[in-house]
Amino acid sequence: MLVLHRQSGHIEHRQFADLAGFLKPADLLVLNDSKVIPARLRDTTGKIEVLLLEKHDDRHWTAMVRPGKKMREGTTIDIAGTTATVREILDDGTRLLQFALPPDLNRHGEMPIPPYFNRPSDEGDRERYQTVYARDPGSVAAPTAGLHFTKEILEGLPHAFVTLHVGAGTFQPVKSDDLTEHRMHTEHYNLGSDTTRRINRCKESGGRIIAVGTTSARVLESQPPGPLTESAGSTRIFIHPPYEFQRTDALLTNFHLPGSTLLMLISAFAGRELILETYAEAIRHKYRFFSYGDCMLIV
Repeated sequence: MLVLHRQSGHIEHRQFADLAGFLKPADLLVLNDSKVIPARLRDTTGKIEVLLLEKHDDRHWTAMVRPGKKMREGTTIDIAGTTATVREILDDGTRLLQFALPPDLNRHGEMPIPPYFNRPSDEGDRERYQTVYARDPGSVAAPTAGLHFTKEILEGLPHAFVTLHVGAGTFQPVKSDDLTEHRMHTEHYNLGSDTTRRINRCKESGGRIIAVGTTSARVLESQPPGPLTESAGSTRIFIHPPYEFQRTDALLTNFHLPGSTLLMLISAFAGRELILETYAEAIRHKYRFFSYGDCMLIV
């Protein structure tokens, strides 16, 4: 675990087990408890791949498909123990699929590990690509900062949960020079009453809110000013420099892809130049990047 002190620029090279030593008595970790679903499907021919993105009801999903030319409007395929028909091609190229029966994801689905793994998922990914505290199914990408926790480590730390179902848009790079033109993906979240109570109490006590992962930070920063209240909804917040964080005091995160919205979020949190210097330091020390890699604590 690389530890970056924002104010001084000081960097420490530590182990994740040292995390508790950086917490103050009133601090609170906020983690995303969304559970990754086996959302990648292949039709019976093996030639068409479907990545489910958003569930509308048991039989209707928005999905990415490949190859798109085989999935025109009205096309029906045999997949996941049932059939799926393309009802609409959306503006971003995704498809609205209607299944004859609810797709059996547990039997036919594959874990949607990131494309840069350059390999198919295996049975081990069903456990590895999941946090130990995951409980609310809905994500198609893991909130990877949480993968470092064991149950034993988490039990010894003050923590609370939010839920944000991570979409595949997490991996979409920003391609526009004008950041205002980047269309952020929509992700659904839930912020429960117990969590809001604990966060409000933490702030009243002078503690810090430590977001575990950019997804937890996005939920927190999406909330209106004032004391937090229970809420559920969706967010398309795009955090990039310059942005002044309102609720996140520290951040635990993995090392991210160049050009990603995730890298822009941490650049807004710690400053672009400092993050570039820190990443260079991480490369020199051979930190592992991306989903199954090492992590960085920014305080």
